[in-house]
Amino acid sequence: MKLFVKLAVAVSLCTASITVFAQQYPSKPIRLVIPFPPAGATDVLGRALGQKLSESLGQAVVIENRPGAGSTIGAEQVANAPADGYTLLLASGSICISANLYKKLPFEPAKSFAPISLVGHVPHMLVANPTIPAGSVKDLITLAKAKPGEINVASQGNGTLSHMELELFKQAAGVELTHVPYKGSSNAMTDLLAGNVSMLFDSVTSSLPMVRKGQLKALGVVSPKRLAFAPDIPTLTEAGVPGFDAANWFALLAPAGTSREIVQVLNTHVARALESAELRQRLAAQGAVLESSTPEALAALIRDDLDRWAKVVKQAGIKLE
Repeated sequence: MKLFVKLAVAVSLCTASITVFAQQYPSKPIRLVIPFPPAGATDVLGRALGQKLSESLGQAVVIENRPGAGSTIGAEQVANAPADGYTLLLASGSICISANLYKKLPFEPAKSFAPISLVGHVPHMLVANPTIPAGSVKDLITLAKAKPGEINVASQGNGTLSHMELELFKQAAGVELTHVPYKGSSNAMTDLLAGNVSMLFDSVTSSLPMVRKGQLKALGVVSPKRLAFAPDIPTLTEAGVPGFDAANWFALLAPAGTSREIVQVLNTHVARALESAELRQRLAAQGAVLESSTPEALAALIRDDLDRWAKVVKQAGIKLE
């Protein structure tokens, strides 16, 4: 009985100390690791969020770009950091793709991190060169079935989200398209505009201005619903590929083992930051749709994405070293 009382007291004191720590948190600057180069969609989103969090938390949020290996370099750094709430990761859905493509990752997306909150997503869209004789996704599917393998589709590189979206589209629509990987978005876009390839899954941010100028045509957006700033473009599901879901999401993660109290503090401040009309207006220009979540909902999203891409990779027979 005495042992039970001592254990109960110890647990109570431990819980109280954690709560007090969380109330004092943060007491020094927070490092936000962005696993992509400066000036990209993730960097723009991360810097805007970091500024708002700094204002809300009363401590500086220092941005650190750690690009490379499909975001795995930055992710590994955060996974191995102390679980004290002072090193965070702005992750994207690519972390779940990498986990299914590379055999030996130094972390596990569902186990190596403490989910904090979804931040939002930057939708992709399927765009085509105006010369392709398909004005809709249904036209494209009909054309692809009549000419299997003859339509060339660019991607930003093997294993990128645009590549995975292409493979998912092929599987969902039951068509054969030829994948042409490039090193980055700009090279792929250059050849698409020149007509050297017919289509590309690309971010709304870079593609929509060209659609509005008539240089490209939009066949559908990769989003659960139509975008408020482009309501005339149907979703892929509406356009003829039921259940097509490949959201380009972004989320805030901490190292596994971070206390629930600190996670909740950060979750509350992320939600508060994303309610800012100024932030929403600024990021809308980048095509970002802001959305917070509970840590539990984010954990479920990560698990679902891991399962989704595992099936796509297996069926497509994709192997990367």
